[in-house]
Amino acid sequence: MCSVLAVLLLAVFIVVAILLRNSHTGVVFEKSDQVAMIGIGVLLALGTMLFANARVRADATGIEVRNVITTRRFLWSDVLSVSFPDGASWARLELPEDEYFSVMAVQAVDRDRAVAAVRALRKLHKAATGS
Repeated sequence: MCSVLAVLLLAVFIVVAILLRNSHTGVVFEKSDQVAMIGIGVLLALGTMLFANARVRADATGIEVRNVITTRRFLWSDVLSVSFPDGASWARLELPEDEYFSVMAVQAVDRDRAVAAVRALRKLHKAATGS
């Protein structure tokens, strides 16, 4: 999804940049304006691709979650549970003091793979904590 959206964004900004000089609106657009439009498209496409960077790695001692920009590691003893609330876009780790951390690598649109991933994470959590 991220790749398709990134290509679409870039294509739209390139087309707009090309058509920018051909429109007769009374405003004078220069080549620098066209380059800037393409640059904005590139930046937005790269920003979109950051969402494809999500990852989760879990083992017997803990779980490492990389979302859009940040990466955090939690020991299983610090995690109360792994949940996937109704209507949520992705799974999350329930933490003490009513806090939680989203696991963007396990998304609702993945359906069966998301269910399998949450079950595997819960199994690791249960083996590590006994709860």
